Amino acid sequence: MDINFRSHLLVCTGTGCVSNGAFEVKKALEDELKKHHLEHEIQVVGTGCNGFCERGPVMLVQPEGVFYQQLSVEDVPRLVEEHFLKGRPVEELMYSPTERDASIPLMRDIGFFKDQVLVALRNRGSIDPEVIDDYIAHDGYIALEKVLTSMSPEEVIAEIKESGLRGRGGAGFPTGLKWGFCRRSPGTIKYVVCNGDEGDPGAFMDRSILEADPHSVLEGMTIGAYAIGAEHGILYVRDEYPLAIHRLEVAIDQARGYGLLGEDIFGSGCNFDVRVVRGGGAFVCGEETALMASIEGKAGRPRFRPPFPAEKGIWGKPTNINNVETWANVPVIIHRGADWFASLGTETSKGTKIFSLVGKITNSGLVEVPMGISIKKIVFDIGGGVPDGKEFKAVQIGGPSGGCIPAHMKDTIIDYESLAKTGAIMGSGGLVVMDETTCMVDVARYFLEFTQSESCGKCTFCRIGTKRMMEILTRICEGKGVPEDIPLLEDLAERICDTSLCALGQTAPNPVLTTLRFFRNEYEAHIHDKRCPAHVCRALLTYSIDPEKCTGCTLCARKCPVDAIAGDRKEVHVIDQELCTRCGECYMACRFDAVIRE
Repeated sequence: MDINFRSHLLVCTGTGCVSNGAFEVKKALEDELKKHHLEHEIQVVGTGCNGFCERGPVMLVQPEGVFYQQLSVEDVPRLVEEHFLKGRPVEELMYSPTERDASIPLMRDIGFFKDQVLVALRNRGSIDPEVIDDYIAHDGYIALEKVLTSMSPEEVIAEIKESGLRGRGGAGFPTGLKWGFCRRSPGTIKYVVCNGDEGDPGAFMDRSILEADPHSVLEGMTIGAYAIGAEHGILYVRDEYPLAIHRLEVAIDQARGYGLLGEDIFGSGCNFDVRVVRGGGAFVCGEETALMASIEGKAGRPRFRPPFPAEKGIWGKPTNINNVETWANVPVIIHRGADWFASLGTETSKGTKIFSLVGKITNSGLVEVPMGISIKKIVFDIGGGVPDGKEFKAVQIGGPSGGCIPAHMKDTIIDYESLAKTGAIMGSGGLVVMDETTCMVDVARYFLEFTQSESCGKCTFCRIGTKRMMEILTRICEGKGVPEDIPLLEDLAERICDTSLCALGQTAPNPVLTTLRFFRNEYEAHIHDKRCPAHVCRALLTYSIDPEKCTGCTLCARKCPVDAIAGDRKEVHVIDQELCTRCGECYMACRFDAVIRE
């Protein structure tokens, strides 16, 4: 950004906003400002993900801090005239009034942003990810210069150990310890790898970092490479992330041009360069050994360990693998110090964690919060609670391999150990909020269906066991379950956890186990009463019409696709249960709450 401008319009051009027309809004702003001869006073900057994805396209006006949301091309002429010509911000285009006593609500006052602590996302929404000078202006590459000119590799590893940084890809293994293993492994050729293959449904943490701040990942990898003694780096990124890949490639070219990648970086004698490898398109490729196989051009399937990647990784060479979020934390730890990072979080889980906050929540998007924050604070203070007056029921944390934590445990804090006690896992950072209309049996079926279809098939219990569990859950949701199904699910889950080769299989039963633990009554209602308490499982629903409320408007009959509703106009209607397909069209169409769903 150029400091010679009086205002900067920071337009989010992350994937979420782009899908809603952010590039078109940015172009319209540039054209409208030029039309009014303001192009030399106000600069439009396309940034990465701002975090408030559901409100996109969003724009932050600096230095005022005014936050606009859900902008369209049609809004631009009025916005430019009112705000940037007449000095009257357009409140109708803002998020909402806040509790703060101010005439104009600012971004810092919005609940979604107030309780976040940005470390890995420190530059989100504030720099142009395709301009290296923006990153440098925000203390970029200062940590790399410090490392290469004044620290030994052992001192770097000690600093990362002291910080308490743990891998953010799911398992939470201490990062510094991992680096130390790889450094001590014999060999002149070593690799550092960035795992950008997040495959969890609804997860977009890594994608957003790569789109918003690619240089933070490159700087982190270069620091890690120096510490480990590697000269080769690989960024393994999902092929479904074209914008992230584009911005990474731009950043790599710029870093090479500035001498920050390549040979003799900072005149230190350190040589390091990276390349991008597009992912193989399978969820299991996020597992370390499967990822390495994919990089080598083989089928992405896990292998037995040991040997571990630090000893024998890509092409048999020592390899260190961390995910995107982990690498993005490294520069700020070196720059601000291990003690500063360790001051955030809990005794055993230091720093912050990024979550994709989705589901039945008022404010969905990407959030970074300190370890130790409670589920309640994330859901109600940052997320704004459950919409439409519905009751909060549970959160699913950790993606398909995670678990469901019920509402009565909402004071559970977010750290590795506390989540493990509930049967859930931190995972890569998916957090799905559920309300009273969510069927927990159906949720377990949904996530198991995903992991079952993504199984590489190498392990018998993962390949066949998850398939059998899926069949049982489907049977229960269809009203054909029997009492023996519950102990059978538990037995299969235990065997799959114990005998699977990789973490995908070992954690696949988690959604089933946690829903059985906390919502067993819903399983029993499906099996014994042939009833779905949340009114989700179609085969267990019954629709009828309340004669006291029916006005005979015929709307339900006209919506029914199978003509199962009979009755003359202004007469009470009746549903033929033999013909009814339980599609719910009548229930959604009725304006008088006369259709009963049981």
